Amino acid sequence: MVRATVEVLLASPVPMALAYGDDHVLVYNDAYAEVLGARHPAALGRPAAEVFGELWHAPGVGGVVEDVYRTGQPFLEAETQIAVARGSAGQFEQASFTRGHSVVRDVHGTVVGVLTVAAETTQVTRRLQSLGDLTSKLASALTIDDVARVVLAYAMSSFDVDHCVFAVDDGAEFRYVRRIRGEMMDEADERLPPLWKRIGADPGSPLVTAAQTGRPSFQPDGSPLAKIATDRHERRIRALAAMPLRTASLAGALTMGFRTAHTWLPAERALLYAAAELVAQAAERARRFEAQHGTAQLLQRSMLPEHLPELDRFRIAARYDVGVDGNAAGGDFYDAFELSDGRLAMVLGDVAGHDVRAAAVMGQVRAALRALALTDSAPGVVLAGLDRLVESLGAESRNEEIFVTVVYGVLDPSDGSITLASAGHPPPVLRRADPHGGAASAELVPVPPGAPLGLGGHWRTTTLRLEPGDSILMFSDGVVERRDRPLSDGLADLVAAAGAANSGDPRNLCALATQAVAGRTDDDVAVLAVERAIALSRSATMLVPAEPTGPSRVRQWMTSRLRDWSVPEPVIGAAILCTSELTTNALLHAGTPAQVHIDLSAERLLVSVADTGTRGSVTRARTDTLSSRGRGLGLIEELSDTWGTDPTVRGSTVWFEMLIPPR
Repeated sequence: MVRATVEVLLASPVPMALAYGDDHVLVYNDAYAEVLGARHPAALGRPAAEVFGELWHAPGVGGVVEDVYRTGQPFLEAETQIAVARGSAGQFEQASFTRGHSVVRDVHGTVVGVLTVAAETTQVTRRLQSLGDLTSKLASALTIDDVARVVLAYAMSSFDVDHCVFAVDDGAEFRYVRRIRGEMMDEADERLPPLWKRIGADPGSPLVTAAQTGRPSFQPDGSPLAKIATDRHERRIRALAAMPLRTASLAGALTMGFRTAHTWLPAERALLYAAAELVAQAAERARRFEAQHGTAQLLQRSMLPEHLPELDRFRIAARYDVGVDGNAAGGDFYDAFELSDGRLAMVLGDVAGHDVRAAAVMGQVRAALRALALTDSAPGVVLAGLDRLVESLGAESRNEEIFVTVVYGVLDPSDGSITLASAGHPPPVLRRADPHGGAASAELVPVPPGAPLGLGGHWRTTTLRLEPGDSILMFSDGVVERRDRPLSDGLADLVAAAGAANSGDPRNLCALATQAVAGRTDDDVAVLAVERAIALSRSATMLVPAEPTGPSRVRQWMTSRLRDWSVPEPVIGAAILCTSELTTNALLHAGTPAQVHIDLSAERLLVSVADTGTRGSVTRARTDTLSSRGRGLGLIEELSDTWGTDPTVRGSTVWFEMLIPPR
């Protein structure tokens, strides 16, 4: 019996060990040697207590073997963690095993040893853990892009597949995104909008069949993608699982493939079924979110000015970011427009609330302000008229909780003077440039405080003057308010960021303002900045078609313009490289023509690339999404002095600024 047991043990691919005799002398096979790690080969033929040392006396180790040996009763041990040496380097890692212990008897029926069979469950355990991670990550995936990133990363890491495709229906077609083993991926790529492609309702595609029928398919070996293969990666796939993703409002599929034959075992199939169900529900939630969010944001941004005025000596920029929720319209707004006498009216306001009603009130207030200012632009008169409007709206709806704050000013371009008044709104930040080239300074404008609109207040004005190089920044309270910090701290951080800015360019200030205060805000964010230029700037714009030759056309056009303007060659080279990357990114991910705008002043070159696409812009704009397959982000950070993103009414704008070295 003992001899037969040893022969079976040595021939088995499963880790097995025999503890023989009263001293539990170890005899084991090659598979168990991997479990022993550094203890092998010295452990062979030695008592188990000597081999394992103190570990032998730990609960659930030596005691289990001794009990089975003494009582003759077999024992199935629950899953345990064991440090196992893996690979040629012998690196230790935690592995999960379920172990069964049974007695071995001699020809007389006497117990002479204990046979241990160890079944490794590490892969099953890790896949179950990864399924929990998948659930957690899908719960926070807001968009279809987010779902795609999570699903592809899960499939490649948990199942170690060579090929994975995630697809959802898009009218009569499907759009899909793919990941293959060996792709050059880095952290920036993971944050990029996925590269979606389209596929028609081809009945020869396992993906399409699964999506349309709702039935999964598992092919262990063959050429499942031969009829639809678009490249060598798909032609090499031999084993493929196609899981349907179906809900009441969504049809899609998830496929995973191997380049070698692969048997889809029942446990693995069950895990795929569970994962597909989670992914389908997450994709449906994301699709609803995108639809609701798109409507809310279209309403929100359609009430904001699509273009700001262009003045000879003054630059103007604004930015609006949605709050953390991102799924409801808000009440923050900004506006800037020319008056009949050539002066500039500028305003930034906030209607309390994050719903369609707040956005509607915001639209009424903004429209009324324009009408009042075009009649009589005096700040006191305009705020008094808005106060009557808000009071009327509150009485009409029998709701006394309409809360509106506004800071309003009129800029005279002839001398740079600004007359300001505030109705309960935070004061603007004034950035003063040093005329001698030293460090800039910043401070809050001492605007006389006034009551919010609708309370029948009285508003006083203050006047300041923008000198060449100076800037003024208006902002909503979402910029500086944080739940765990005093408002004064947020204001101080914003002032410090404005004073430390590389330049007073309004687009730069708007980008800095949205990141000046640490922590996240639940509120919307609106900022408006105006700079008095030191000298007249030169500008040019090019519309780039959505075709492969677009980036090369931009490079030729920019090179010619910047050399005509005598821009230093190092600046030209860096600007061309950054612009080419951003143009490629815009054409690739938005799929629409891009507009490249260059603006050159005595101290800096500003380049912006705008697209009219909507995909990837439904959440708060983040600078880490701006990369052409991972390169653009690093290039811009390395070569430019400052850069950022601006979500617009239709699409988004990426910009960067390079300072011109003094001659």
